[in-house]
Amino acid sequence: MSNIEPPPAPSPAAPPQRSGCLTAIMVIFGVIMLLPGLCALLFGGASVVDGGRIDSDIAPLVFLGLVVGIGGVALIWVAIRGRKASPARNRP
Repeated sequence: MSNIEPPPAPSPAAPPQRSGCLTAIMVIFGVIMLLPGLCALLFGGASVVDGGRIDSDIAPLVFLGLVVGIGGVALIWVAIRGRKASPARNRP
């Protein structure tokens, strides 16, 4: 009898990597989303400095701008982190 080894088991399929173009688009939209957050910080800060508190008519807009700005930071973080983390997931 000969020693015939069974064929190796197929390796798990690697997740498809994101293209560089998609990463660039995500970063560009993230930077665009940072602009309302910056405006919210400027107008909210100016309102606090002038009157000591944020006016009730501008407060929802400041909050919305901050939420959109945080979304921009998250989008940039996912775009950059996703590209760096892809090869690490393929290691055994």
